[in-house]
Amino acid sequence: MPRFSVIVPVFKVQGFLRECLDSVLEQSYPDIEVIAVDDCSPDGCGAILDEYAARDPRVRVLHLPENVGLGRARNAGMPLAGGDYLLFLDSDDTLTPGALRAMADRLEETADPDVLVFDYARTYWWGGTRRNVLARILAEAGAGTFSAAGHPEILDLLMVVWNKAYRRAFVEREGFAFPPGYYEDTPWTFPVMLSAERIAALDRICLAYRQRRQGNILSTTSRKHFDIHDQYERVFAFVGSRPELSHWGPYLHRKMGEHCLDILSKEDRLPEADKAEFFRLTAALLRKHGTGPVPAELRVLEGGFTRYRVRRQAARAGRELGRRGQQARRAVAARVKHGWSAVHGHRPLDPHLAVYSAFSHRGALGDPAAVYAAARELAPHLRGVWVVRDEEQAALLPPETEYVLLDSLAYHRVTARATYFVNNVNWPGSLVKRPGSVHIHTHQGTPLKYMAADLLHKPGARHGLDVPQMLRRADRWDYSLVANRHSELVWERAYPCHFTSLRSGSPRNDVLVRARPEEGAAARARLGIPAGNRVVLYAPTRREYVRGGHAERLDLAAFADGLGAGHTLVVRLHPSLADGPARGMGLTELHRRGVVVDATDEPRVEDVMLASDALVTDYSALMFDYANLDRPIVILADDWGAYAASRGAYFDITADAPGHVARSQTELARLFASGAWQDGESERLRAGFRTRFCEFDDGRAAERVVRTLMLGERPASPAAVAPVPAQAGHDVLAAS
Repeated sequence: MPRFSVIVPVFKVQGFLRECLDSVLEQSYPDIEVIAVDDCSPDGCGAILDEYAARDPRVRVLHLPENVGLGRARNAGMPLAGGDYLLFLDSDDTLTPGALRAMADRLEETADPDVLVFDYARTYWWGGTRRNVLARILAEAGAGTFSAAGHPEILDLLMVVWNKAYRRAFVEREGFAFPPGYYEDTPWTFPVMLSAERIAALDRICLAYRQRRQGNILSTTSRKHFDIHDQYERVFAFVGSRPELSHWGPYLHRKMGEHCLDILSKEDRLPEADKAEFFRLTAALLRKHGTGPVPAELRVLEGGFTRYRVRRQAARAGRELGRRGQQARRAVAARVKHGWSAVHGHRPLDPHLAVYSAFSHRGALGDPAAVYAAARELAPHLRGVWVVRDEEQAALLPPETEYVLLDSLAYHRVTARATYFVNNVNWPGSLVKRPGSVHIHTHQGTPLKYMAADLLHKPGARHGLDVPQMLRRADRWDYSLVANRHSELVWERAYPCHFTSLRSGSPRNDVLVRARPEEGAAARARLGIPAGNRVVLYAPTRREYVRGGHAERLDLAAFADGLGAGHTLVVRLHPSLADGPARGMGLTELHRRGVVVDATDEPRVEDVMLASDALVTDYSALMFDYANLDRPIVILADDWGAYAASRGAYFDITADAPGHVARSQTELARLFASGAWQDGESERLRAGFRTRFCEFDDGRAAERVVRTLMLGERPASPAAVAPVPAQAGHDVLAAS
């Protein structure tokens, strides 16, 4: 008996069917059967299904003699299922890699609940991906099981059949089945969820819900949308037959009204001539099943259709009026702020005022934070003010740190009079550089991938990036900090602007250069890493050849398991991936279960590096900083060709690596299993890498910046400051 029976109803999806089936059959968890129901599809779907069944015994095909629709096609497949759990997968959707393994682990952890609810992401025909906006409900559900009564928020999730796994014995005992017609998921899902005594949640994206440009049944203009009324009648009938569920009546009453009004509000659902009738039927259903006061959001159904339309038009006009008013208020505020800037712009610069920002105003982080700390110690007469984007970020600043909010009046006051500006991202274009001000740009590490002007020949990588505007903002730089001659050459070429290169080293790396073994202990304790464990840090970067930037390159669970007892795998995603679907593809769930530690939200990456014993990365600039620790580095370069072609790279990291290079996950596992990751060859490669890329990192970078650029002291060596011309002329980068 297989663990999962995956039922796939199939009709007119020949262009998507292979991808759907492959996503199931290529799962790392093999204990499955696939029951594909050919709903008398008129295209080539039937032949495709037979082809798959011929080569994989886990696939069973049922050819129906006539088209019966999505719900009844699922019904036809259920009697053939022998698995412990039923999954219903629409034939244009796909399972994500590792989904079935994650489900199986969660089912075992929760002792076989009646229903397992998992997460999904919408994948759009134009390439975009968007995670379920209510994913937090799954995260908040907890590690155990619950009922809908105990955690009613679970019913706020999309009430569809395909984001759940169902214990087959539970389904058969209750006699659940799909009715005919549109919205067939409604009279299945509500009865299932309200009847289930034990529900578990899996906070992981297990399914890619394809948003087709055309062919979506529910986006078809048709009277078939009237089926929604019959489907809710079935839900009310079910609840009426179960006295123990009677208290759900008011909830379902409201849900029905909201659902029907949502259909009515969509321009592409109902024929224009039929909307009044749909409104009347919805209002009648509301009256029929109402048992108390009508919820405020449904009172619009108490009047006639004409009144409903007038209200909608008035609401639309009100929103437009509000939008225009907001625009006017913003224009007035902008004029006020401009006036403040103009007034203060005529006053002399404050020689004791320095303004700092990091990572697009996200807090006291990175190189600017290191310079700020050094200035407080070496130049206490300087007033340091941080620019943060909102109060949420301000709350994360160290105590007694002075700050202003971006684009506030206070921001315009301090930026109009400050002498020193320290940032690792360009300041907003509205900031005017005054004569006598000193702009210090720290960058965000040593560059491997193409940057700025070099992206002009990489249209895919610079998509959405205004390079000329970026260079106009970079024209304000007075000093560019570098940790090595390679960076000096890159910034000269990538930013053909007037600035002086300061061979200072990277201020944020001072703590790495001076690190003592015990300095990672606090971070280890904060991350919950057992004392004495060997810590492997995995830090992947984004991909320009994948929309959204996230590509699954490593099976984290398998890699963590392969490291063995006494090891902890810590994962830190690239900041640009932290708020996207990347964590929902398994990282969040693995962190919850203690398989890996997710350190993406740790504010100081330096602490994460100090807490680790080795680094595994692909092409992240983190490797250049990490080399200062003189700890093993392994490069996972399974897609180097695609990465270099799409983004561009200043040198071949696989040829000039800081350690061993793995071309696949198998090679990576072999390196750690054999111990080669820390052998003499690894040490030799790392030493050469450090010589080249940690050239100016000596633990005194922040001090050097403050003394040289803020206190006006002469540099320790004349070679420490090197002018960079306005236009680079060479094409080949090499260490000098």
